[in-house]
Amino acid sequence: MRSNPKGVFTMTIASRVVVAALASLLLTGTAFAQTAPAAKTDTKTETMAPADKKEAKPRTAESIECSKEADAKDVHGKERKKFLSKCKKEAAAKMKK
Repeated sequence: MRSNPKGVFTMTIASRVVVAALASLLLTGTAFAQTAPAAKTDTKTETMAPADKKEAKPRTAESIECSKEADAKDVHGKERKKFLSKCKKEAAAKMKK
């Protein structure tokens, strides 16, 4: 019996596709493994006192009032940030006068 060359060719392409899929799966797995964060081995950073960490600045009265105004006007997101910045600048200008 004579074998069909077309059938052999399709089998070769199908097996190549499977091999390529497996290879890409393995390569992406190793790429993700390399980007994983390293485990902490330094115990110094875990036992730091709260005073060593960056402390937040206390909020000013102007900042609190501007925040209340933004809440009353229901301003959120980037618009809120712009509003607060403008409001604080205006409050600082009033204080200098």
